[in-house]
Amino acid sequence: MPADSAQPSLHTMASAIRALSMDAVEAAKSGHPGMPMGMADVATVLFTQFLKFDPKNPSWPDRDRFVLSAGHGSMLLYSLAYLTGYERMTIDEIKRFRQLHSLTPGHPEVDPSLGIEMTTGPLGQGVSTAVGMALAERITNARFGDELIDHYTYVIASDGDLMEGVSHEACSLAGHLGLNRLIVLWDDNHISIDGTTDLSFTDDTQARFRSYGWNTIAVDGHDTDAVSKAIAQARTSTDKPTLIACRTIIGKGAPNKANSHACHGSPLGADEIAATRTAIGWTHEPFVVPDEVLSAWRAAGTRSVDAYSAWSSRRATLSAEAGRAFDEAFSHGVPSALTDTIVAFKQKISAEKPSWATRVASGNTLEVLVPAIPEMVGGSADLTPSNNTKVKNTADVKGKGEFAGRYVRYGVREHGMATLMNGMTLHGGIIPYGGTFMQFADYCRPAIRLAALMKQRTVFVMTHDSIGLGEDGPTHQPVEHLAALRAIPNLLVLRPADAVETAECWQIALEATGSPSVLALTRQNVPTLRTEHTAENLSARGAYVLAEAEGARKATILATGSEVSLAMEARKALQAQGIGTAVVSMPSWELFERQDDAYKASVLGTGVRVGVEAAIRLGWDRWLGDKGAFVGMAGFGESAPYQELYKHFGITAEAVVDAVKARL
Repeated sequence: MPADSAQPSLHTMASAIRALSMDAVEAAKSGHPGMPMGMADVATVLFTQFLKFDPKNPSWPDRDRFVLSAGHGSMLLYSLAYLTGYERMTIDEIKRFRQLHSLTPGHPEVDPSLGIEMTTGPLGQGVSTAVGMALAERITNARFGDELIDHYTYVIASDGDLMEGVSHEACSLAGHLGLNRLIVLWDDNHISIDGTTDLSFTDDTQARFRSYGWNTIAVDGHDTDAVSKAIAQARTSTDKPTLIACRTIIGKGAPNKANSHACHGSPLGADEIAATRTAIGWTHEPFVVPDEVLSAWRAAGTRSVDAYSAWSSRRATLSAEAGRAFDEAFSHGVPSALTDTIVAFKQKISAEKPSWATRVASGNTLEVLVPAIPEMVGGSADLTPSNNTKVKNTADVKGKGEFAGRYVRYGVREHGMATLMNGMTLHGGIIPYGGTFMQFADYCRPAIRLAALMKQRTVFVMTHDSIGLGEDGPTHQPVEHLAALRAIPNLLVLRPADAVETAECWQIALEATGSPSVLALTRQNVPTLRTEHTAENLSARGAYVLAEAEGARKATILATGSEVSLAMEARKALQAQGIGTAVVSMPSWELFERQDDAYKASVLGTGVRVGVEAAIRLGWDRWLGDKGAFVGMAGFGESAPYQELYKHFGITAEAVVDAVKARL
């Protein structure tokens, strides 16, 4: 936006960000004023000259995505949302920074209606998730064309973001794929909470990014002309993402605290704010933006109105079929073909009764789902043959101009994969799923937690889910992971017992538009237990009576996954001894918890309860009661064929029978 006699300069417009940021942090007596003050000039250039967005149509699928990875500087984003005219972001919300139920929490929480594309704060997550957004833009562009999808992904990242290991994983993959519409603006201010970054961070960051296959540009982050030229140059790159190293002064304008950690995570204080107002020539009262400055910002917020109108016209000219396909892809809803596809596949399984490992059952389910649901894009962290995540005749996403495929080779980058999938979900147009071994869920956990917090439908396929993987031994045998994952709020942990339940769990995961899911799948074969077809998704209630007692129910065996077939063996033995025993399959504790008390009571019964799971006991007592027993793991595994391991650790039908009889 060029300056003239009637137009505030970019530096004056940036001062509005500085003032709002320091005032809001001071009012809250909490926050990080230094980063938004330091990056105000860069953000002003981006939002007034380059970013394609429309506050009146904030969910526009073809908007540019802007991610504030340095989420501690949240007042930068809130200031921009208010200044550019997002209706819900009022000056009163700015005044309520970090207060209960405000729209301005301490770190940004995803809300596209406010221009907040994702929840950030855990450093490294934002820049890494943005790689997934940039990848989704290219994949959906390949499907729908330049007329509907043609935009950039911008990130403001901090030193801390680039220290975190996950950013290395994601940015390495971004360079490999040639995501040339990804532009990262690095706040190169050399300051961390502890002090100068020289204490712990002396990488040649630009050289590192060049080794990843990125363009790099270095600028003075307070020279608006230089920043503008750098962004323009980055946009002309034909085959590489770009890192722009913006050398800035943290807390720019604060006479005594700028360029030090003193303004990183603490309010400036009344005296320093007064001195800053003088230093930057901002004579207005706290939270006051003069009309001429606010008008200039609001004008910046309308820069893309014509672009949105032209896009809407192009969308309106699509055929009815193409329009439906586009709208369904970006609706974040339940795929229309899902239920019929799953029901037909379940019927086939019940008739044929295969003895598949549930990882194989998952792969076969995907063979029918992926062709029917074009939004599904799969991948694996270098374990494709083990995870069974690649569908036959599905091309890879090769990158560097070739994005028409539907399968991503993430390499040995579990955490990076998880963040990229979150980015694809947030971008829209894609339902991502990706696989690794369940043991490596720990590598993915921060991104899984963030998916749950953001209420995003990201599907994590975790195979080799117990000691049943056998010979690889305790380093690869997850024992505590089910409990750890079940502890995450709003995460569905789905552990199916057979091929029918596996298909049902895929249906649950794809219908859970406000939750991520983990599918915990076996390496070893299991029999088909659901041999009578039912169109109803029995797994959707979390737990159900798979086999009722013959005669009065005296005992209930509760089991998940591969241990359900073991429970069925124990039931047979107990029934032969005249002990009426029911078997309950529990593919999802979370879904069972949502059922009403009457249903839960009917499933659990009033007699003896024994839980069976090749994992630790933690969490099971909520279902077993005070007198219940548990057959499972109490420590780590061993290296041996899985049949020997189950015997060694006492996870057998005989052990279940003994546990029931001991409590009768």
